Amino acid sequence: MRGAALRLEAVSRRHGGPGRGTVALDAVSCVVPAGSFTAVVGPSGSGKSTFLRCAAGLDRPTSGTVRIGSTDLGPLSEAALTRFRRDRIGFVFPSHALNLVPSLNAEENVVLPLVLAGAGPADERVLARGRELLARVGLAGRGGQDPVAFSGGEKQRVAVARALVTGPEVVFADEPTAALDPASADLVLGLLEDAVRIDGRTVVMVTHDPVAAGRAETVLTMDGGRLR
Repeated sequence: MRGAALRLEAVSRRHGGPGRGTVALDAVSCVVPAGSFTAVVGPSGSGKSTFLRCAAGLDRPTSGTVRIGSTDLGPLSEAALTRFRRDRIGFVFPSHALNLVPSLNAEENVVLPLVLAGAGPADERVLARGRELLARVGLAGRGGQDPVAFSGGEKQRVAVARALVTGPEVVFADEPTAALDPASADLVLGLLEDAVRIDGRTVVMVTHDPVAAGRAETVLTMDGGRLR
């Protein structure tokens, strides 16, 4: 039986002050098994992205507990949480907001998490890792190019490679196929499936696309800040 890669226990997230705020998450509990591909679906404003950001440690819940593996994210200081995300989590942002660094080429963008962790940017092992992942996402030989000139689907593949570069326990993907053409979306989803099937990673994906959700093993539905 697979252990839990991610566990949320009564997680709530409120925006705004007491009595005037809105509840984005309402006592959400769930367990995501290690080595699984889970999609989270629901209408706009249902709490999907808030769920993902709290689960990934990008936002702190107002109450409740988030664990990745055996680590409770709650007691971690901001510095420790930043290191934890850098070393053990991969995050793929929506295709319209990839957070690729325009001053870096594609290979430098991919290996940036390793450099931030202290690896030398000219370390041949680091560069080889970047080339390996770019080849794996179908961009072999293009590491020296400026990703600004890439298509939307190619940029998203660079983002997936960057999310995988540290060998994370969990990869979180927020609408990774939004605004992509069907062929590019299929390639990106295939890369996430391979991360699970080949590498044994855990993938948690938020999506509004039923085709994308259909590629996951498990589909969770959110509505009104709750899992249904």
